[in-house]
Amino acid sequence: MLRRFGMIFICVFMLAACVEKKPQGKLEKVGLLVPETVNDQVWGSKGFNGLLKIQSKFDVEVFYKEGMNSERTVNQAVKEFAQKGVNLIFGHGSEYAVYFNEISRDYPDIHFVSFNGDAKNDNTTSLNFKAHAMGFFGGMVAAHMSNNKKVGVLAAYEWQPEIEGFYQGALAENNDTYVDIQYVGNWDDKNKAIQLVDRMMANGVDVVYPAGDGFNVPVIEKVKEQGLFVIGYVSDQSDLGESTVLTSTIQEVDLLYEKIANEFNSGNLKSGNQSYDFQDDVISLGKYSPLVSKEFIGKMDEHVKLYKETGKLPE
Repeated sequence: MLRRFGMIFICVFMLAACVEKKPQGKLEKVGLLVPETVNDQVWGSKGFNGLLKIQSKFDVEVFYKEGMNSERTVNQAVKEFAQKGVNLIFGHGSEYAVYFNEISRDYPDIHFVSFNGDAKNDNTTSLNFKAHAMGFFGGMVAAHMSNNKKVGVLAAYEWQPEIEGFYQGALAENNDTYVDIQYVGNWDDKNKAIQLVDRMMANGVDVVYPAGDGFNVPVIEKVKEQGLFVIGYVSDQSDLGESTVLTSTIQEVDLLYEKIANEFNSGNLKSGNQSYDFQDDVISLGKYSPLVSKEFIGKMDEHVKLYKETGKLPE
C-alpha cells in the first residue's frame, strides 16, 4: 500500500511572507495516523475531516500519514511528528492504543489519542463510542422495514457492542424477526464480506447492517443490486441510494476530534478511557429513506429523545 505523508496548511500572506498564527493554548501542531487510507468514504475519511476541522478552528499545522499498520511504521511516524513539533497525535483505530502505551513513555510532551483501546499512561487517552444504543435503533428500523422478517448483521468482530444492540432492537420492534449475524473477522476483507452477504440474501435476509467500515460500501452496492435494504454505518450513507439506505447509524468522529483538541488546548483533556454516546451529540441516526413512513420516523425520534434524556431504550 502506498504510504503518504501529508501536510495541510493555511497561511496568511502579508508582504510576501507567510505569517503563522499561534494557538491560544496548549495545542501546537496535530498529527493523524490511519491504518489504511483517508479516502475510504467511511472511517478514514471521518478522521481526516476531523483533522481539517481542527486546522480550521485552531489555525495550526496538521499532518497525516496513511498505511500506519505496524509498530515499526507507527514508531517512525511518531518520531517524524515529534521533530515537526506535533504535541497531539490521533491514532485512528483500536490498534494504536497498544502502540501508544509503549511509545508515549518516550514522548512525555505529546498527548496520544486512540480508539476503543485501553490507555494506560498519563499522556494517553482512548476514545470509545458507546455503540449499543446506536445498533439498537438501527435494528428497530431494520425490523420495521423487513418484508421477510429476516434481517442481517455483517460485523467485523464479535466484540462490537452495536451487534448485540442491533439484535435486541430488532426483537424489540418485532419479536418475530430472525436476525442473522455473521462475522468477517477483519475490517477490510471485502471479498469475504460479499460472500457472506450473498449467503444472507439467498436465505431471505432483506435488510443488512454492514458494521465494518472497510467493507461497508461494497456491501451496500451489492445489496442495492438486489433491490434490498441496508442500515448505513459510521457515516450518513443516504447518498449511496435513498431507496436502499433506510437510515444510518452515525459516529461523528470529526466532531469528537474537534472536541478533544479543544479539551487539550484548554488543558482539560483527561487521560485514560473516555466514552461517548448520543448524549454527547457525537452519535446519531442519519437521514431516513422516503420509503420509511413519517409516522415511524416520528416514533424513532421520540425513542432517541427519551434515550438522550434518561438512558432508557424501548422494551
